[in-house]
This record gives sequence, C-alpha cells and structure tokens, in this order.
Amino acid sequence: QVQLVESGGGLVQAGGSLRLSCAASGRTYGTYASGWFRQAPGKEREFVAAINSNGVRTEYADSVKGRFTISRDNAKNTVYLQMLSLKPEDTAVYYCGAAADGFIFYSGSYYQEKKYDYWGQGTQVTVSS
Repeated sequence: QVQLVESGGGLVQAGGSLRLSCAASGRTYGTYASGWFRQAPGKEREFVAAINSNGVRTEYADSVKGRFTISRDNAKNTVYLQMLSLKPEDTAVYYCGAAADGFIFYSGSYYQEKKYDYWGQGTQVTVSS
C-alpha cells in the first residue's frame, strides 16, 4: 500500500514558479513509476509529466515541455514537479500518482490514468494573469 500527499500549490502570478512535492509512504515506493496529472474546472484530468522508478526516464505533455521538470528523491520517498513560466492555463488541481507497472514507459502508457494504482488528494495551483 502506498499513500501519497501533495503539497506546494498556491496562488502565483503569470510568469512565476512553484515547486510541488509528492511525499509517499511505503518502503517500496522507489520501485514505482510516478506521474503528475492535473484537472482544471470543467475539464478531464490530463497528463502532465512522468518519471520512472530510478529517475532516469522522464516524459512530459507538450503543453509543459521546457517549463516543467519532474524529479524524484527515493531516499526521501518524494517526487517533485518544478514549474516555471507559469501561465493562467496551468491553473488546476495537481495530482500525483504511483504506478506499480514498471513497463509503462516501455509500452508508452505512462500518460494513461488507469495505469496508476495510487493517487494523492491533489493540490490547487492558481495562476493569475
């Protein structure tokens, strides 16, 4: 069992930055791939970024490439999402997920919600114009 707790959200002006954290419980968290998704009001949850279990591989949605960076520190059981040059359209609740399936990067399914077994409660990010 893995429990995830996101933090670091808040209100920021356009062009600003935030760093989200996702702290996990469970000694096997370092074997899970991790992902960040977001859900804006009235929209479906969408993929933002993913990282494999050892942090070597990362993938990003086109909308955040070059602005967001996902990373992890397995010694601290924590995954991060550094967000730079924030835009109003980045406003959403951000969720982190953990996937036990180690093949989601090889199969190209890292962007699919259904591949993630555990989710946090989300953290609100609001970007004002």
